[in-house]
Amino acid sequence: HLIPKQLKRHGLNRRMLSLSESALSEIIDYYTRESGVRNLERRLGDLFRRAARRFVEEPLLRSIKVSAENVCEYLGPRKMIPERISDEDEIGVVNGLAYTESGGDVLKVEVAVLDGTGKIETTGSLGDVMKESANLAYEYIKANSDKFGIDESIFDNKNVHIHVPEGATPKDGPSAGITIFTALLSVFTQRKVRANFAMTGEITLRGQVLPVGGIKEKILAAKRANITDIILCHENQKDIEEIKETYLKGLSFHYIKEMKEVIPLIFE
Repeated sequence: HLIPKQLKRHGLNRRMLSLSESALSEIIDYYTRESGVRNLERRLGDLFRRAARRFVEEPLLRSIKVSAENVCEYLGPRKMIPERISDEDEIGVVNGLAYTESGGDVLKVEVAVLDGTGKIETTGSLGDVMKESANLAYEYIKANSDKFGIDESIFDNKNVHIHVPEGATPKDGPSAGITIFTALLSVFTQRKVRANFAMTGEITLRGQVLPVGGIKEKILAAKRANITDIILCHENQKDIEEIKETYLKGLSFHYIKEMKEVIPLIFE
């Protein structure tokens, strides 16, 4: 729909300008990031406008073929940094999934433990609800330290620093609860987290995992980042069943009811 519309608007036709599938994917992945197609149409308009100018400046030019390799000649360098996950399993680093204005996004949560007096510090422009999730996860682990094999003294002589990168972007909402819990548990038990996993879910003080929204957008973000396994609340299974199988290809889903069910899934 968009391409014929822009061709007509710029006095071009498919014989004059051809846009490969790889070129279209390049524009979508690296020049736009949104839940709709408004900016995609604008970038196509930019490309076709520059192509039309070439026809005017080069009278002998008969056709233009745009591929992924030469998109930058018309739209400049890539505008978006691709979402990437770590190549190695790490301690205290967990992939979360978030819903943003531009659709889904991979939200990496990092946790470090330092010498101190039991304080919690959060950085990365976190909102009040997200900070509450961090305190909730911390208190749950503290209350159940014996079940997780954690020495209770660590809560008195260590400070916890929770950071979510891209600090210039405000972040809020309860869906990072399970991600923060996993990152904290990883640091306290010194166990590495599987890098190919991502998760989303709200948590309670009793250790339950609650459903969250924006599942479709979060799944698309996971696929962009080459994540293979996703952990969700069991009540979100109905959201997965409503999505076409084409979009779920290459993904495995793990449904949980309680926070502790993450342990056999996520840790090495």
